[in-house]
Parts: sequence; C-alpha cells; structure tokens
Amino acid sequence: QVQLVESGGGLVQAGGSMRLSCSASGRTFSVYALGWFRQPPGKEREFVAAVRWSSSSTDYADFVKGRFTISRDNAKNTMYLQMNSLKPEDTAVYYCAAGSGRNSRLYPYWGQGTQVTVSS
Repeated sequence: QVQLVESGGGLVQAGGSMRLSCSASGRTFSVYALGWFRQPPGKEREFVAAVRWSSSSTDYADFVKGRFTISRDNAKNTMYLQMNSLKPEDTAVYYCAAGSGRNSRLYPYWGQGTQVTVSS
C-alpha cells in the first residue's frame, strides 16, 4: 500500500502562482511514477502531469506545458507541482496518485485531493 497526502491548495488570483505538494508513505519503493490529476467542477478527472520516481522523466498535458512544473524529492518522498500563470480554468480539485501513464485507471493509489481556486 502507498499512502498519499496533498497539501498547498487554496485561493489565488489569475496570473498568480501556487505550489502543491504530495507526500508519499508506505511501499514507496514499489512506485513507478507519481502523477497529478485534476477534476474541474462538473467535469471528469483529467491528467495534468507525471514524473517517474527513479529517473525524473516527466510528462505534461498540453494545457499546462510551459506553466506547470512537476518535480520530486526522493529523499523526502515528496512530489511537487509548481503552477505559474494560473487561469480561472485551472480551478479544480487536484489529486496526486501513484501508478503510471496518463490514464487514471492505471493509478491504484490516490490522495484525498486539494482544492485550487483561481479567481478572475
């Protein structure tokens, strides 16, 4: 089992920045990748970014490229999502997850989610 806890959400104005953190515990040695997903109000959950635990290789959804940066600190078992140039459409509940790829069905472990609200 892998336990994940997100932190860092809140309210920010459009154009601002915010950093989310995801702390992992448990069988972290079994983790292939950590990812961020988000679920905007009334919409389905969507892939945001992922980072491989061992190699730091990253993958981003097109709508966040150039604005969001995913990173991880293996020593702290923590993953981060630095979000810059935030837009109102980035408003969503953001989840971290452990698994692989872009399909949420390939992620068996999930955090509880953290709300990010971007005001216009």
